[in-house]
Amino acid sequence: MPDRSGRAVWWLIPCLLIVAAAVPFVLIEGDNRTAGSLHYTTLTDTQRTQVVRDSASRAAGDTRRTAIVRAAESVAPSVVSVNVLKRQTVRPRSFFEDFFLGPDASREVQGLGSGFIIDERGYILTNEHVVRGATDVVVTLADGRDFQAEVVGVDDVTDIALLELTDGPAGLEAAPLGTSKDLVIGEWVVAIGNPFGYLLSNPEPTVTAGVVSGLGRNIIPGDGSKTYYLDMIQTDASINPGNSGGALVNALGEVVGVNSSIISETGSNVGLGFAIPIDRALRVTDELVKNGQVRRAWTGVELKEADPNRFGRSQRIQVSNVVPGSPAEQAGLRAGMTIDSAGGRPIRSMLDWEGRLLDLRVGQKLSIVTGTGPATRTYQVGTLDLPSLTAERVRAGTDFEFVTLTPAIRAERGLESEEGALLVDMSDAARRLGLADGDLVVEINRSRIHNAQDAASILRGLSGHRSAVRMVFERRGRYSAVQFYIGG
Repeated sequence: MPDRSGRAVWWLIPCLLIVAAAVPFVLIEGDNRTAGSLHYTTLTDTQRTQVVRDSASRAAGDTRRTAIVRAAESVAPSVVSVNVLKRQTVRPRSFFEDFFLGPDASREVQGLGSGFIIDERGYILTNEHVVRGATDVVVTLADGRDFQAEVVGVDDVTDIALLELTDGPAGLEAAPLGTSKDLVIGEWVVAIGNPFGYLLSNPEPTVTAGVVSGLGRNIIPGDGSKTYYLDMIQTDASINPGNSGGALVNALGEVVGVNSSIISETGSNVGLGFAIPIDRALRVTDELVKNGQVRRAWTGVELKEADPNRFGRSQRIQVSNVVPGSPAEQAGLRAGMTIDSAGGRPIRSMLDWEGRLLDLRVGQKLSIVTGTGPATRTYQVGTLDLPSLTAERVRAGTDFEFVTLTPAIRAERGLESEEGALLVDMSDAARRLGLADGDLVVEINRSRIHNAQDAASILRGLSGHRSAVRMVFERRGRYSAVQFYIGG
């Protein structure tokens, strides 16, 4: 192939081949997948195949409108900014601040995140941590219009929240939703959201591109927070503050994940971003709509790491205890067995196991393989609701709700204490103290707590007049204390 000077320009050939391989996206209206009362827009397998064929046929004549461009165009109109106001407890830094501020001092702060429309009637998917403690939520659409929103439900375990516009317009554009089950490491993805949105004057979302860097990632929080991110999608597409709750999109223009977190020493993107698989997010939203909460699957088996190396790491998980009468005992599991896989996926750590449970529905059976090599055996283990969900609840005024710790609940929550009152619900004021669902109260004002009735009785007795309270609780094997005033 000669240029004007007559020289052969052979390097153009591979360039044209590369351009031709970039598959642009053509949006096709697909099926509406109904779950609960939500209607999701998806593409059928036939339509997905047609998208690839149509895109490939026009690639040579439309080289700038690549798959990345068209994927962004298909989802960006459905991505929104989530603006929140919340009350934040002011912690005194000195005796003088303590004197002037008082024990219940708080201030109003602003927060910002992203989300995307999953139902044309105004349902929006975002992260739980974006709306945590919010007193007011306003959603800004991609065209700049603001609408009030209500929190339909949240699940702090999976970091998913579902919002609904209270006065939104009809016929909103919902994002096409795909599946995260067939993702491949190395395939292109696009992250769409509103990073540092408060610094940008225009409402259109920001688009960043990268690849799927890893699958099934388990992330341990380094800040002492409650949330473990399990079985996540890792990407190097830039995710920054404000991106939380935005969409991770594949090259076909389908949402495959909910952008949620990063690992960074600076707080900004360093190429380690993580998204919640969309299949899990949709399961959670379905349950929030149907039940108002997420039902957790429980098997009754407790595990431990076996034979850690000199660095403290282990690649084998062993059954340490089986709760009497539980589905695991009925299936035949016994202490000492080594778990090789669950649900068809390898189990190499405790977080692998928790990740398998996270995606199970109550009543669904879990296939567990024990042993190694020719000595393997498969067990079909049933699942029930968490014991703490079906236990009798005891209220203490308007701020706290407890259940009594039992052996089954202790195994469910992985607690060290053998007695106490498990916090299963509380007011926003109690959450601002630093307490969380799942904390086990073991002591109040130096009185040992044996059960839920003990905790409720002491708190009721103190509520008649303004009293100081010191509450000691266990959280994941560590003990902490909070101090506050009650009554009066």
